[in-house]
Amino acid sequence: MKGILDRFEGDKAIILIEEISDEFIIPKAELPSGSKQQTVFHLEKSNDSYKILAIDESAANAAAQKSAILMDKLRAKSSGSKFNRK
Repeated sequence: MKGILDRFEGDKAIILIEEISDEFIIPKAELPSGSKQQTVFHLEKSNDSYKILAIDESAANAAAQKSAILMDKLRAKSSGSKFNRK
């Protein structure tokens, strides 16, 4: 099961689990190092709570690559600044 770090609220982190439309909240201090918004985690459900097993590096790399492709497309479409130069 995978979850994505959606946001921080104070000292808590909100992780969304899209496949079951659920969320869980944990203290920031319990996140793996290097965690930031949009980080994808491998999760395990035990009893009524979830445990972060690891960061999904392949999902992070795929998202970064997708973002780079979109930026390249935007740069290719750009015809320069809309502001006039003097």
